[in-house]
Amino acid sequence: MTTKLKRRIKIKSRVRSKISGTAERPRMSVFRSNKQIYVQVIDDLKGETLASASSLGMPTMPKIEQATKVGELIAKKAQEAGITAVVFDRNGYLYHGRIKAVADAARNGGLKF
Repeated sequence: MTTKLKRRIKIKSRVRSKISGTAERPRMSVFRSNKQIYVQVIDDLKGETLASASSLGMPTMPKIEQATKVGELIAKKAQEAGITAVVFDRNGYLYHGRIKAVADAARNGGLKF
């Protein structure tokens, strides 16, 4: 494994030891690849995904704009599922760029962190 990936996995395991999603306040996990971004709202007690959104199938646009659209979409889907508050899991990524764009868009969409 590359050192960048090792570093992210190390941070991820440290963060995941402290946070967990419940039915009242599920965990919103973000994964980003080079081209796409994926978001899931997860109830860790049951081990099920309550809502998900990704940039797959979206028209080509800058990555930050793409992340903003995914954040708006996950906020809409979460509210349809009756979720208003979440625990944000950045999945070991630094909180800037696309990760921050998703979080800000989800907050503007009505989710509470």
